[in-house]
Amino acid sequence: MNRETTEGHETARFAAWRSHLLRDGGAPETDLEELEEALSSAFGSLREAGLDPDEAFLVALKRVGEQHPPTREFAHQHAVRILEPPAQAETGRWGVGAETWVALGLAALAAILAKALQFLGPPLTEDAIAFYARNESIVALGCVAGYFAWKRGSSTARSVRVAAAFVAAAALINLFPFVTAGSTEVLASVHLPIALWLAVGIAYTAGRWSVSAVRMRFVRFSGELFIHGVLIALGGLVLSAITLTLFGRIGVETDRLWGAWVLPCGAAGTIVIASWLAESRTRVSGSLAPLLARIFTPLFAFALLALLLTMAWTGTGLRIEREVLIVLDGLLAVVVGLVLYAVSARAPDSAPAAFDTLQLLLVVLALAVDLLALGAIGARIAEFGFTPNRTAALGLNLVLLASLAGSAWFYLRFLRGLGSFAALERWQTGFLPVYAGWAATVAVLFPPLFGYL
Repeated sequence: MNRETTEGHETARFAAWRSHLLRDGGAPETDLEELEEALSSAFGSLREAGLDPDEAFLVALKRVGEQHPPTREFAHQHAVRILEPPAQAETGRWGVGAETWVALGLAALAAILAKALQFLGPPLTEDAIAFYARNESIVALGCVAGYFAWKRGSSTARSVRVAAAFVAAAALINLFPFVTAGSTEVLASVHLPIALWLAVGIAYTAGRWSVSAVRMRFVRFSGELFIHGVLIALGGLVLSAITLTLFGRIGVETDRLWGAWVLPCGAAGTIVIASWLAESRTRVSGSLAPLLARIFTPLFAFALLALLLTMAWTGTGLRIEREVLIVLDGLLAVVVGLVLYAVSARAPDSAPAAFDTLQLLLVVLALAVDLLALGAIGARIAEFGFTPNRTAALGLNLVLLASLAGSAWFYLRFLRGLGSFAALERWQTGFLPVYAGWAATVAVLFPPLFGYL
């Protein structure tokens, strides 16, 4: 987009805002001039700080809107249209756009690289699952990062830095002399994609990670990606079950076909395709976040409340076994994700409502469960000592404790009228690197620290 076109869009933005205020009687002409001067000043400073025109205009609207409700209303009404990029209109042969071809090509590349791993790695056995899991995550997430680097038009320097993170992760994680199927190998394989997801986020935000609104868009995208990925995986499993059964009925052996081709290639390609669909669907037809947040928040709150009451009734708080602790940590991680997803779905300028109170209840219940889990982990460490799994669980629960405690504090201040919802947003999105940092610690430092066992 050239400079003249950009300036034309900026003029159109300000004209739409002025028309809204004049039409709705939001400000007299004299006050409007002062407001426009303030809006223009805020817009200019944000552009100088590196924001693109759309985001700079939206943030400037919200700043002016803090003292001027009609402007705040305009920002709320037009936030999605201002922030989300327009759908690509260019289509090539067969009516398919360039973005579609790029996404399909990267999905095919991910599938090919996933298959190529079998020529470099150990034989396809149950003991080799961790090797293929961690390397396929590098391949698939690397292709997703490449898709967003292309889509956002990232600079060469930024693209090289993101690519270097994946190359370094691949080199380091495969140089470790793991004991096959040992605790540190499994932990590294689970935590590595979480750490690399931050690199995907940097590619997604195109160097604007410091902007809270942009980070929140990445959160919404992550939730949509999870939903699309699950749906594609379920569809793929059903299709595979039907076709493999039919082949089996005619005497064709399909077990090796499934393990060597369908599963690894399909899993890697699915992540790229799900990312493309999540990005396209959110831009074109909106997000599923509001609906899912309102459905699952009361369900998870009820589940946690029932769990706490049952533990109090039976007195089994500190006698939680290892398998239960793993499930409990998984539940807490899902709750934190649900709270983050709900925050991303809410209009920041809306007044406190009943659903916000329910969200605070969910966070408080999760805090109580997390404290019980920490007590159980501490008891096991005191009795049996530190192991990779116990140390990882301890660190995870401490990170979740800090995240939940901060969320509860900011939610409480917001509900009491002592703080803004934007402060809660900044806390939630600002905590994302902490999750990635802990995951990187487990993946990179735990293997040598615990002797690769």
